[in-house]
Amino acid sequence: MTAININKNNFQNEVMNSDKPVLLDFWAPWCAPCRMVVPVIEEIAGERPDIKVGKINVDEQPELASEFSIMSIPTLVVMKNGKIVQQVSGARPKNAILEML
Repeated sequence: MTAININKNNFQNEVMNSDKPVLLDFWAPWCAPCRMVVPVIEEIAGERPDIKVGKINVDEQPELASEFSIMSIPTLVVMKNGKIVQQVSGARPKNAILEML
């Protein structure tokens, strides 16, 4: 499985109504630290069927970025039952991301 591109149209269904915990990666293509995190996020998406992994491009989805008060990227957010349970900014190694879950 790969990370799902999340936008304002599918956010409610994919994130808020998810029966699994959701890891969201707020990113942008011009962001070097974001590009460093991409392979790790994709790896986690492939290895962990018990969670849903989504990517939100802050340039294309400014409303979602604003809703989550994203001030810097990458920002990783873990949501369970439609609520934020963890939120961190900056590139993180795989083990640190897995600990968030």
